[in-house]
Amino acid sequence: MTEQSPEYEAQLMRKLTRNVVPFLCICFMAAFLDRVNVGFAKEQMSKELGMDAAVYGAGAGVFFIGYFLFEVPSNLILARVGARTWIARIMIMWAVISASFAFVQGEKSFYILRFLLGAAEAGFFPGVIYYLTKWFPTAYRSRTVALFMMAAAAAGLVGGPLSGAILSLDGTAGLAGYKWLFLL
Repeated sequence: MTEQSPEYEAQLMRKLTRNVVPFLCICFMAAFLDRVNVGFAKEQMSKELGMDAAVYGAGAGVFFIGYFLFEVPSNLILARVGARTWIARIMIMWAVISASFAFVQGEKSFYILRFLLGAAEAGFFPGVIYYLTKWFPTAYRSRTVALFMMAAAAAGLVGGPLSGAILSLDGTAGLAGYKWLFLL
């Protein structure tokens, strides 16, 4: 095996960053938005379903119970089946569960879905970090992880106005705005 020039390595890392990181950032933005959407939907859901602030606080806790319980098993499975396959499973399951919030009927279904969402999302962040360790050598990894982490800030910047716009669809096609928020 021959050593490559530093210029070739840098060019290869730039190309890899352009091809891998943007998609992972979009996934992380979706995860972040998914976590905060329940807060944006709170007012409309409270009116329609009669749930108070205590229910939302408990729902936040239930999410992290599911996340905590399934974090290690998720990472063990990820190591066996591969990061790409497992991250895809996480994204699909959490999209389905997130959309299911449009059909919440009350506290019980809200808690169940929050738990399932935490369980489904468990392993995403460490899975992405593991995936990046397989693609990027140590010298490039911290920069790449920093780019990935910036997606949370971008989600915060874009998320509020986007969620507000979606909530304004209230009544469109007979659906409450919060239902549109979860479906979209």
